[in-house]
Amino acid sequence: MHLVQLQEDGKYKLVTFARRNVPSYAILSHTWGPDHEEVTYQDLQNGTAGGKRGFAKLKFCGMRAREDGLHHFWVDTCCIKKDSSAELSESLNSMFRWYRTAVKCYVYISENLSQTDLFQSRWFTRGWTLQELLAPRSVEFFTRDGVRLGDKNSFRLQIHEETGIPIEALQGLPLSEFTVAERMSWAERRETTLEEDRVYCLLGIFDTYMPVIYGEGYTNAKRRLQREMAVSACE
Repeated sequence: MHLVQLQEDGKYKLVTFARRNVPSYAILSHTWGPDHEEVTYQDLQNGTAGGKRGFAKLKFCGMRAREDGLHHFWVDTCCIKKDSSAELSESLNSMFRWYRTAVKCYVYISENLSQTDLFQSRWFTRGWTLQELLAPRSVEFFTRDGVRLGDKNSFRLQIHEETGIPIEALQGLPLSEFTVAERMSWAERRETTLEEDRVYCLLGIFDTYMPVIYGEGYTNAKRRLQREMAVSACE
């Protein structure tokens, strides 16, 4: 697992840990801007991250983690080597677990919204943010200026009303307690940039592992997911 470390000199360094040695860490949940504006793995390696608009999110997460006494944090744009298909597939299958085991999950609301209109954010419409809402034990919402708006627990009634997700799921009841149809319904109005991601973003929701094959299309990806779920149900 690759994590970012905010060093004493203010620089950001990528550090790689074996699964059994991963330290306590924070994790960022956000919506992507244009790809060329997001900080990548190579940007951090080359020291060019500061020139991108997405660096603001990295800086926010690092400073927030430090305030919470955490020395490491994870951001999807730069903690996955996306030019490695094997690492990308493994990372997408591990994502739910990584969000679950994070000490803190910070939701970065990129729009200029207040607490009262928080639910107008694009964050509540995206496919990948579903597991980023459900998996972590601690989810805190922040404006792009770093102002804390509240957390998953304080917003649980509003989240339930806006998304249809049961309060019990928001409070940590194992997702296996909900039917397949129920879990599918939570994602049906959510969107992804790539059609296959409409399926891949559900892997953790259904505790299912399967290789990621971009280019296979939504129908083939969904068929493979259903097959893997059927196999798991028989085991």
